Amino acid sequence: MSNDQPLKTAYGDQLGDFANYLAVERNLSANTVDAYRSDLRLAATYWQQHGISDWQHVDRFAVLSLLASMQNQGRAAETESRMVSSLRQFFDYLSRQELISENPMKLVQLPKGRRKLPTVLSESEVSRLLAVPDTSTPLGIRDRAMWELMYATGVRVSELVNLTMTELHLAVGLIQPRGKGDKERIIPVGDIASDWVQRYLTQVRPRLLKKQFSTAVFLNAHGRQLTRQGVWKNLKRDVLAAGITKDVTPHTLRHSFATHLLEHGADLRVVQELLGHADIATTQIYTHVSKQRLTAVYQKYHPRA
Repeated sequence: MSNDQPLKTAYGDQLGDFANYLAVERNLSANTVDAYRSDLRLAATYWQQHGISDWQHVDRFAVLSLLASMQNQGRAAETESRMVSSLRQFFDYLSRQELISENPMKLVQLPKGRRKLPTVLSESEVSRLLAVPDTSTPLGIRDRAMWELMYATGVRVSELVNLTMTELHLAVGLIQPRGKGDKERIIPVGDIASDWVQRYLTQVRPRLLKKQFSTAVFLNAHGRQLTRQGVWKNLKRDVLAAGITKDVTPHTLRHSFATHLLEHGADLRVVQELLGHADIATTQIYTHVSKQRLTAVYQKYHPRA
């Protein structure tokens, strides 16, 4: 089931209008809008291939057929759940615009399945990772500063690469990134991370920038804003060098930040605020990870476990 096939006008026009609504009226990030668009293009392509000419003719059974097809292809439960969520948002929008007579999602339930727990690094693995960058080189100092800041604050990779100089308040131990929906939040920065970022700012950033101008904190070797793909590539390299065999992404440092805070007694509401989660239910997954870790420690060290 590919979403590369061109969509008929009846599908494409309304999908474009919905994307504009998400970006302009709901102020969602470009990445979130792209995720919705990808899901809906996949659904539209499937229905188009099965003779359904437009959104108006999609009924509950068409939705169930799509979900069954996704299951048969071995798609993850999380992917199926995201599809249901995207379709629900979209058909609610079409209903409000009076572009469909019946909302097919009213009787469709989210697929049930155990939520996959996030990959988390142990504290010793984090220490090994942080020690990898060669801090005798400018880019090594930059990478060390990035990994320290990500682990110290739990920022998303998109927040890291979009962090500007005016959002750094290292003198008072704070940063002020913009998260999903362009919402600002204030996050404390520990002394170690702050020191590495300051070292990067004074010793490295001016050399990378040369005579160019950029508001971005973290720059590539050409003095331009570092991309998410660049961060991902460098992290993968350093994870390999650290001998870590887990499937690590930039988000893994965010997961590790939250889990380690809870393991050391932080309040769940505080962690929610630091991560910028609108709903505490999103943050609660880290309590499961933390309990799993506590159980493992108990089983390992208690003499009668």
